[in-house]
Amino acid sequence: MPKIEMTVNGKAVSVDVEPGDLLANVLRDKLGLIGTKIACGEGECGCCTVLVDGVSVTSCIFPAFKAAGREVLTIEGLSEDDQLDPIQEAFKEKAAAQCGYCTPGMIMSAKALLNENPHPTTEEIEQGISGNLCRCTGYYQIVQAITMAARHMAEKGGAS
Repeated sequence: MPKIEMTVNGKAVSVDVEPGDLLANVLRDKLGLIGTKIACGEGECGCCTVLVDGVSVTSCIFPAFKAAGREVLTIEGLSEDDQLDPIQEAFKEKAAAQCGYCTPGMIMSAKALLNENPHPTTEEIEQGISGNLCRCTGYYQIVQAITMAARHMAEKGGAS
């Protein structure tokens, strides 16, 4: 079984993967990072969104071997020292988590958006999360949360 090495949430990991293994399954089943959700399994709903080298990817269709040598950030990697990321704080404050199943993917898409564009308009936020589906239809609170996070991050010196 081939082994790949990658950095996950700031830590170097080495994991055995089969040629057909997908990143979401490796993260959940082999590394125990169950914050990454798998819903559609077709890259359509965004629940499995993680960042690979800072770019959001739908990990349920992303071949695990493509993560070799790269940096993967999951929802578990956002908080530091028991401090939530500003995006997580804003989701909490704006009650944007609804049932919570889409929340990790939404937050990771928001992270990628705010890293690229720290001052997005409402339309840019809507576009930035357009690949993520919320079956609870909580988009209004989600957009408000991302707007609040952008503002807080700007006040603290920019996106992290």
